[in-house]
Amino acid sequence: MPAFLPPELLLRAYAAGVFPMAEGRNDPEVFWVDPKRRGVLPLDGFHLSRSLTRRMRRGGYRATLNRDFTGVLDACADRAETWISAPIREAYVALHARGNAHSLEIWEGATLAGGVYGVTLGRAFFGESMFSRRTDGSKRALAHLVDHLRRCGFTLFDTQFITDHLARLGAAEISRAAYRARLAAALEGEADITALPLDADPAQVVQRMTQTS
Repeated sequence: MPAFLPPELLLRAYAAGVFPMAEGRNDPEVFWVDPKRRGVLPLDGFHLSRSLTRRMRRGGYRATLNRDFTGVLDACADRAETWISAPIREAYVALHARGNAHSLEIWEGATLAGGVYGVTLGRAFFGESMFSRRTDGSKRALAHLVDHLRRCGFTLFDTQFITDHLARLGAAEISRAAYRARLAAALEGEADITALPLDADPAQVVQRMTQTS
């Protein structure tokens, strides 16, 4: 189908459990994906490895929310093969402008070291992509994001698919039916990712996570 993705269409798609992808960065068309097995990252079950815990406690970096959405989006697309085409990029920039797409950035000095972006709807966060330019950049971004989502009242973190990387952090696969049940429950309530300021103190994030995991 031609790539025409107004924000309203995208939000209806997420509410129905589907999301768009493209075959490659230069593909003018998109297709809708509805996986039989869905990846989810339990907000109360994020796995902090000892090495990641040490890295976060060591500090020396900053975590920010929505400081550089397009920077994160473009970094996620900066790889040999990507499904983030120009129409998809334009669609998520528009979603961000209306407050439904968000990014979390990890900075080392002035360098964007890692990040993750996704879509919010109800009490659900739909993770779209992440990147890492420095050691554990994406892991640190996910840790801070999970902590923030939990503090803001979110109940579902959809990772779409599962990878070894995500599985090591606690993500798991569930059936399409189980996912839709969790999605329906998450859409019954409201959460706001900007309701609380991001706690950028890595030591505090680690403490909360180790107390609840």
